[in-house]
Amino acid sequence: MTSVVSLRTFANASSVPIVVFVDMQQEYLAKPRLLAISEIDRALDNCRKVLDHSRRIGLPVAFIRMLSESAFFNRATPFVRWIEGFEPYRNEMVFERSSPSCYSCEPFAALLNQSCGGIVLAGFAGESACLSTLIDAFHRNHKVTYLCDASASHALEDIPADEVHRAVSKISGIYGEVHETAEWIASTLPRKLGNGKNAGG
Repeated sequence: MTSVVSLRTFANASSVPIVVFVDMQQEYLAKPRLLAISEIDRALDNCRKVLDHSRRIGLPVAFIRMLSESAFFNRATPFVRWIEGFEPYRNEMVFERSSPSCYSCEPFAALLNQSCGGIVLAGFAGESACLSTLIDAFHRNHKVTYLCDASASHALEDIPADEVHRAVSKISGIYGEVHETAEWIASTLPRKLGNGKNAGG
């Protein structure tokens, strides 16, 4: 059998999305620091699945990270570093910004302005960086697919983190498409061509 890319998804190169990983940085793991996300393990596992799948089938991958002059995401601290396993490859894009939305990075915004395929969004934090990016994309008529289970949010005052993230996932549907990781991976799997009557699909 030979694996081929799904014609439905990738026949037109301009329709290929960029898979964007937001703030895969140690700051979100650094308990008990304020920005650490307590329930992050499942989201990280799904981010790994998305990254492995994207690299395996050749989708363009971008990483965008927060850099700040505050006590958090400060480049002088170890917490600004990539989470282990999410270090970008040399052939992958890396962007930096100092405000929540990915569009606050001018090179990122310029890339999306010239890309018809939109982006697939995963990473942290859902209630800030991801949601603000979705809203900015919507106002620019850019297509975004948000992988809600490859993301996680912080608790807000007396609202638990899982409830915040559930709300973020619902609100995100106003501004883009919202899918779970397994669903998105299945929709982009290469077809298998064999010798049966359905060979060629």
